[in-house]
Amino acid sequence: MLSINRLAYKLVEELLSEPELYRIEITRLPCGSTVIDTGLEAPGGYAAGLMVTRIAMGGAGEAHLSYADYGGLKLPTVVVSTDHPAIALFGAQLAGWRIKAGDYTADASGPGRALALKPKKVYQKIEYKDESDVAVLLLETDRRPTDEAARFIAEKCGVDPRDLYLILTSTTSIAGMVQISGRVVETGLFRLDVLGLDLKKVEYGVGYAPIMPVHSDWGKAMGRAEDALTYGGVTHFIVDEEEEVLKELAEKAPSSTSKEYGKPSYEIYKAVNFDFTQIDPALFAPAVVGLTSLRTGATYITGEVNPKIIKRSIAT
Repeated sequence: MLSINRLAYKLVEELLSEPELYRIEITRLPCGSTVIDTGLEAPGGYAAGLMVTRIAMGGAGEAHLSYADYGGLKLPTVVVSTDHPAIALFGAQLAGWRIKAGDYTADASGPGRALALKPKKVYQKIEYKDESDVAVLLLETDRRPTDEAARFIAEKCGVDPRDLYLILTSTTSIAGMVQISGRVVETGLFRLDVLGLDLKKVEYGVGYAPIMPVHSDWGKAMGRAEDALTYGGVTHFIVDEEEEVLKELAEKAPSSTSKEYGKPSYEIYKAVNFDFTQIDPALFAPAVVGLTSLRTGATYITGEVNPKIIKRSIAT
Protein backbone atom coordinates (compact mmCIF):
# COMPACT_ATOMS: atom_id res chain seq x y z
CA MET A 1 0.00 0.00 0.00
CA LEU A 2 1.30 3.45 -0.93
CA SER A 3 2.20 5.80 1.91
CA ILE A 4 1.14 9.17 0.54
CA ASN A 5 2.64 11.03 3.49
CA ARG A 6 6.05 9.48 2.88
CA LEU A 7 5.79 10.21 -0.84
CA ALA A 8 4.73 13.80 -0.16
CA TYR A 9 7.55 14.27 2.33
CA LYS A 10 10.10 13.64 -0.44
CA LEU A 11 8.65 16.66 -2.24
CA VAL A 12 8.60 18.68 0.98
CA GLU A 13 12.32 17.98 1.34
CA GLU A 14 12.85 19.53 -2.10
CA LEU A 15 11.03 22.69 -0.98
CA LEU A 16 13.02 22.84 2.25
CA SER A 17 16.32 22.49 0.38
CA GLU A 18 15.64 25.34 -2.07
CA PRO A 19 13.54 28.07 -0.39
CA GLU A 20 15.06 30.85 -2.50
CA LEU A 21 14.35 28.98 -5.71
CA TYR A 22 10.69 28.46 -4.81
CA ARG A 23 10.38 31.92 -3.20
CA ILE A 24 8.93 30.47 -0.02
CA GLU A 25 9.43 31.17 3.67
CA ILE A 26 10.13 28.44 6.22
CA THR A 27 9.52 28.83 9.95
CA ARG A 28 9.25 26.48 12.90
CA LEU A 29 6.73 26.69 15.67
CA PRO A 30 7.72 26.26 19.34
CA CYS A 31 6.42 22.67 19.25
CA GLY A 32 8.80 21.87 16.39
CA SER A 33 6.32 21.74 13.50
CA THR A 34 7.56 23.18 10.20
CA VAL A 35 5.49 25.85 8.43
CA ILE A 36 6.08 26.50 4.73
CA ASP A 37 4.53 29.71 3.41
CA THR A 38 3.96 29.66 -0.35
CA GLY A 39 1.81 32.76 -0.70
CA LEU A 40 0.53 34.40 2.49
CA GLU A 41 3.57 36.60 3.01
CA ALA A 42 6.10 34.83 0.82
CA PRO A 43 6.05 35.63 -2.93
CA GLY A 44 5.76 32.00 -4.04
CA GLY A 45 5.07 31.50 -7.74
CA TYR A 46 4.35 28.95 -10.46
CA ALA A 47 7.07 26.53 -9.39
CA ALA A 48 5.84 26.57 -5.79
CA GLY A 49 2.26 26.12 -6.98
CA LEU A 50 3.16 23.04 -9.02
CA MET A 51 5.03 21.53 -6.08
CA VAL A 52 2.11 22.25 -3.75
CA THR A 53 -0.24 20.55 -6.23
CA ARG A 54 1.92 17.42 -6.26
CA ILE A 55 2.21 17.46 -2.47
CA ALA A 56 -1.56 17.91 -2.10
CA MET A 57 -1.97 14.69 -4.13
CA GLY A 58 0.30 12.91 -1.69
CA GLY A 59 3.07 12.56 -4.24
CA ALA A 60 0.86 10.12 -6.17
CA GLY A 61 0.16 12.48 -9.07
CA GLU A 62 1.95 14.78 -11.50
CA ALA A 63 1.44 18.47 -12.28
CA HIS A 64 3.06 20.40 -15.13
CA LEU A 65 2.79 23.91 -16.54
CA SER A 66 1.56 24.40 -20.10
CA TYR A 67 -0.24 27.04 -22.19
CA ALA A 68 -3.60 26.79 -23.94
CA ASP A 69 -5.95 28.85 -26.07
CA TYR A 70 -9.41 29.55 -24.66
CA GLY A 71 -11.35 31.10 -27.51
CA GLY A 72 -8.49 33.37 -28.49
CA LEU A 73 -7.51 34.03 -24.88
CA LYS A 74 -4.16 32.38 -24.20
CA LEU A 75 -3.57 31.44 -20.57
CA PRO A 76 -1.05 29.45 -18.57
CA THR A 77 -2.52 26.04 -17.86
CA VAL A 78 -1.82 23.28 -15.36
CA VAL A 79 -1.92 19.68 -16.57
CA VAL A 80 -2.54 17.05 -13.88
CA SER A 81 -2.45 13.26 -13.99
CA THR A 82 -2.55 10.36 -11.57
CA ASP A 83 -2.41 6.58 -11.79
CA HIS A 84 -3.95 6.33 -8.32
CA PRO A 85 -7.09 8.52 -8.52
CA ALA A 86 -8.97 7.37 -5.42
CA ILE A 87 -5.97 7.65 -3.11
CA ALA A 88 -4.32 10.74 -4.63
CA LEU A 89 -7.49 12.77 -5.14
CA PHE A 90 -9.91 11.66 -2.43
CA GLY A 91 -7.38 10.26 0.02
CA ALA A 92 -5.18 13.34 -0.19
CA GLN A 93 -6.12 16.33 -2.38
CA LEU A 94 -9.74 16.68 -1.30
CA ALA A 95 -10.21 19.57 1.14
CA GLY A 96 -12.02 17.37 3.63
CA TRP A 97 -10.84 18.58 7.03
CA ARG A 98 -11.97 21.81 8.67
CA ILE A 99 -9.29 22.59 11.26
CA LYS A 100 -10.50 24.37 14.39
CA ALA A 101 -8.11 24.78 17.32
CA GLY A 102 -8.79 27.63 19.71
CA ASP A 103 -9.39 30.70 17.56
CA TYR A 104 -7.54 29.27 14.58
CA THR A 105 -9.44 27.80 11.60
CA ALA A 106 -8.33 26.56 8.20
CA ASP A 107 -9.43 24.18 5.45
CA ALA A 108 -6.98 21.30 5.25
CA SER A 109 -6.17 19.03 2.35
CA GLY A 110 -3.27 16.76 1.64
CA PRO A 111 -2.05 13.34 2.76
CA GLY A 112 -2.15 14.11 6.49
CA ARG A 113 -5.90 13.58 6.30
CA ALA A 114 -5.24 9.89 5.62
CA LEU A 115 -3.60 9.61 9.05
CA ALA A 116 -6.33 11.50 10.90
CA LEU A 117 -9.04 9.85 8.74
CA LYS A 118 -10.82 13.13 8.04
CA PRO A 119 -13.53 12.50 7.07
CA LYS A 120 -13.65 8.85 8.04
CA LYS A 121 -16.37 7.92 5.53
CA VAL A 122 -14.09 8.87 2.64
CA TYR A 123 -11.43 6.39 3.70
CA GLN A 124 -13.99 3.70 4.29
CA LYS A 125 -15.25 4.29 0.76
CA ILE A 126 -11.83 4.03 -0.89
CA GLU A 127 -10.59 1.43 1.61
CA TYR A 128 -7.38 3.26 2.45
CA LYS A 129 -5.49 4.32 5.56
CA ASP A 130 -1.95 5.59 5.59
CA GLU A 131 0.73 4.60 8.06
CA SER A 132 3.55 7.09 8.48
CA ASP A 133 5.62 8.76 11.18
CA VAL A 134 5.57 12.02 9.20
CA ALA A 135 2.47 14.06 8.31
CA VAL A 136 2.03 16.66 5.56
CA LEU A 137 -0.96 18.99 5.25
CA LEU A 138 -1.90 21.90 3.03
CA LEU A 139 -3.76 24.73 4.77
CA GLU A 140 -5.83 27.21 2.77
CA THR A 141 -5.87 30.12 5.15
CA ASP A 142 -5.12 33.81 5.61
CA ARG A 143 -3.31 33.25 8.93
CA ARG A 144 -0.27 31.36 10.06
CA PRO A 145 -1.15 28.40 12.29
CA THR A 146 -0.74 28.71 16.02
CA ASP A 147 1.35 26.35 18.11
CA GLU A 148 -1.90 25.09 19.61
CA ALA A 149 -3.23 24.29 16.13
CA ALA A 150 -0.07 22.41 15.16
CA ARG A 151 -0.18 20.32 18.33
CA PHE A 152 -3.85 19.56 17.70
CA ILE A 153 -3.16 18.47 14.10
CA ALA A 154 -0.16 16.35 15.10
CA GLU A 155 -2.21 14.57 17.75
CA LYS A 156 -5.00 13.78 15.29
CA CYS A 157 -2.45 12.49 12.77
CA GLY A 158 -0.67 10.42 15.39
CA VAL A 159 2.76 11.96 14.83
CA ASP A 160 5.24 13.93 16.89
CA PRO A 161 4.72 17.69 16.31
CA ARG A 162 8.32 17.84 15.08
CA ASP A 163 7.33 15.53 12.23
CA LEU A 164 4.41 17.69 11.07
CA TYR A 165 4.79 19.86 7.95
CA LEU A 166 2.17 22.52 7.25
CA ILE A 167 2.11 24.18 3.83
CA LEU A 168 0.26 27.48 3.65
CA THR A 169 -1.44 28.73 0.51
CA SER A 170 -3.69 31.66 -0.33
CA THR A 171 -6.18 32.16 -3.15
CA THR A 172 -4.77 35.65 -3.67
CA SER A 173 -1.32 34.28 -4.58
CA ILE A 174 0.05 32.79 -7.79
CA ALA A 175 0.88 29.49 -6.08
CA GLY A 176 -2.63 29.43 -4.67
CA MET A 177 -4.22 29.90 -8.08
CA VAL A 178 -2.02 27.18 -9.56
CA GLN A 179 -2.94 24.63 -6.91
CA ILE A 180 -6.66 25.37 -7.21
CA SER A 181 -6.57 24.84 -10.98
CA GLY A 182 -4.53 21.74 -10.15
CA ARG A 183 -7.63 20.33 -8.44
CA VAL A 184 -9.42 19.92 -11.76
CA VAL A 185 -9.19 16.11 -11.82
CA GLU A 186 -10.22 15.91 -8.17
CA THR A 187 -13.23 18.10 -9.01
CA GLY A 188 -14.23 15.68 -11.75
CA LEU A 189 -13.86 12.66 -9.48
CA PHE A 190 -15.89 14.40 -6.78
CA ARG A 191 -18.73 14.93 -9.24
CA LEU A 192 -18.61 11.28 -10.33
CA ASP A 193 -18.70 10.22 -6.70
CA VAL A 194 -21.83 12.31 -6.13
CA LEU A 195 -23.37 10.59 -9.15
CA GLY A 196 -22.68 7.18 -7.61
CA LEU A 197 -19.55 5.87 -9.33
CA ASP A 198 -17.45 3.43 -7.28
CA LEU A 199 -14.19 5.35 -6.90
CA LYS A 200 -12.17 2.16 -6.57
CA LYS A 201 -13.04 1.36 -10.20
CA VAL A 202 -11.37 4.54 -11.46
CA GLU A 203 -7.94 3.42 -12.65
CA TYR A 204 -6.48 6.61 -14.18
CA GLY A 205 -7.28 10.31 -14.25
CA VAL A 206 -5.96 13.26 -16.24
CA GLY A 207 -7.04 16.83 -16.89
CA TYR A 208 -6.13 20.46 -17.33
CA ALA A 209 -7.43 23.88 -16.40
CA PRO A 210 -6.37 27.49 -17.00
CA ILE A 211 -4.50 29.38 -14.30
CA MET A 212 -6.44 32.61 -13.92
CA PRO A 213 -4.78 35.95 -13.17
CA VAL A 214 -4.41 36.70 -9.47
CA HIS A 215 -6.65 39.24 -7.72
CA SER A 216 -6.08 40.96 -4.38
CA ASP A 217 -9.77 40.66 -3.42
CA TRP A 218 -10.37 37.22 -1.89
CA GLY A 219 -13.93 36.91 -3.24
CA LYS A 220 -13.01 37.81 -6.80
CA ALA A 221 -9.92 35.61 -6.66
CA MET A 222 -12.04 32.67 -5.52
CA GLY A 223 -14.55 33.36 -8.29
CA ARG A 224 -11.82 33.32 -10.92
CA ALA A 225 -10.29 30.16 -9.49
CA GLU A 226 -13.63 28.34 -9.58
CA ASP A 227 -14.35 29.57 -13.10
CA ALA A 228 -11.08 27.99 -14.24
CA LEU A 229 -12.57 24.63 -13.23
CA THR A 230 -16.25 25.16 -13.99
CA TYR A 231 -15.81 26.78 -17.40
CA GLY A 232 -12.27 25.82 -18.40
CA GLY A 233 -11.56 22.48 -16.74
CA VAL A 234 -11.17 19.37 -18.90
CA THR A 235 -10.93 15.89 -17.37
CA HIS A 236 -10.76 12.28 -18.52
CA PHE A 237 -10.96 9.05 -16.53
CA ILE A 238 -10.35 5.42 -17.44
CA VAL A 239 -12.74 3.28 -15.43
CA ASP A 240 -13.16 -0.45 -14.92
CA GLU A 241 -16.91 -0.30 -15.55
CA GLU A 242 -19.52 -1.22 -18.15
CA GLU A 243 -19.92 1.28 -20.95
CA GLU A 244 -23.67 1.73 -20.36
CA VAL A 245 -22.96 2.95 -16.83
CA LEU A 246 -20.28 5.36 -18.04
CA LYS A 247 -22.48 6.75 -20.81
CA GLU A 248 -25.18 7.65 -18.29
CA LEU A 249 -22.67 9.19 -15.89
CA ALA A 250 -21.03 11.26 -18.62
CA GLU A 251 -24.34 12.83 -19.55
CA LYS A 252 -24.84 14.09 -15.99
CA ALA A 253 -21.25 14.99 -15.06
CA PRO A 254 -20.21 18.34 -16.65
CA SER A 255 -20.93 21.68 -15.00
CA SER A 256 -23.27 22.68 -17.83
CA THR A 257 -25.93 20.39 -16.30
CA SER A 258 -26.27 22.82 -13.37
CA LYS A 259 -29.24 25.18 -13.28
CA GLU A 260 -26.84 27.96 -12.25
CA TYR A 261 -24.45 27.44 -15.13
CA GLY A 262 -23.76 30.47 -17.35
CA LYS A 263 -22.60 33.22 -14.97
CA PRO A 264 -19.18 33.93 -13.46
CA SER A 265 -18.83 32.24 -10.09
CA TYR A 266 -18.20 35.53 -8.30
CA GLU A 267 -21.66 36.75 -9.31
CA ILE A 268 -23.22 33.50 -8.11
CA TYR A 269 -21.31 33.54 -4.80
CA LYS A 270 -22.04 37.20 -4.11
CA ALA A 271 -25.78 36.66 -4.66
CA VAL A 272 -25.84 34.17 -1.75
CA ASN A 273 -23.30 36.05 0.40
CA PHE A 274 -20.71 33.33 -0.25
CA ASP A 275 -22.86 30.68 1.41
CA PHE A 276 -21.83 27.76 -0.78
CA THR A 277 -24.55 25.53 0.68
CA GLN A 278 -27.10 27.56 -1.31
CA ILE A 279 -25.44 26.79 -4.64
CA ASP A 280 -26.49 23.90 -6.86
CA PRO A 281 -23.84 21.19 -6.23
CA ALA A 282 -23.86 20.27 -9.92
CA LEU A 283 -22.05 23.54 -10.64
CA PHE A 284 -18.94 22.26 -8.85
CA ALA A 285 -17.78 20.12 -11.76
CA PRO A 286 -15.38 20.45 -14.69
CA ALA A 287 -16.52 21.92 -17.99
CA VAL A 288 -15.66 18.71 -19.82
CA VAL A 289 -15.78 15.14 -18.52
CA GLY A 290 -14.52 12.18 -20.51
CA LEU A 291 -14.99 8.55 -19.48
CA THR A 292 -13.41 5.49 -21.08
CA SER A 293 -14.35 1.92 -20.21
CA LEU A 294 -11.26 -0.14 -19.42
CA ARG A 295 -13.31 -3.21 -20.36
CA THR A 296 -14.38 -2.22 -23.89
CA GLY A 297 -12.61 1.01 -24.81
CA ALA A 298 -15.93 2.81 -25.30
CA THR A 299 -15.43 6.52 -24.68
CA TYR A 300 -17.92 9.26 -23.82
CA ILE A 301 -16.97 12.94 -23.68
CA THR A 302 -19.53 15.56 -22.68
CA GLY A 303 -19.54 19.29 -21.99
CA GLU A 304 -17.44 22.05 -23.50
CA VAL A 305 -15.05 24.80 -22.47
CA ASN A 306 -16.79 28.18 -22.20
CA PRO A 307 -14.29 30.93 -23.18
CA LYS A 308 -17.00 33.59 -22.95
CA ILE A 309 -17.41 33.15 -19.19
CA ILE A 310 -13.66 32.83 -18.67
CA LYS A 311 -13.20 36.21 -20.33
CA ARG A 312 -16.02 37.74 -18.25
CA SER A 313 -14.47 36.35 -15.11
CA ILE A 314 -11.13 37.98 -15.82
CA ALA A 315 -12.86 41.28 -16.60
CA THR A 316 -14.72 41.21 -13.25
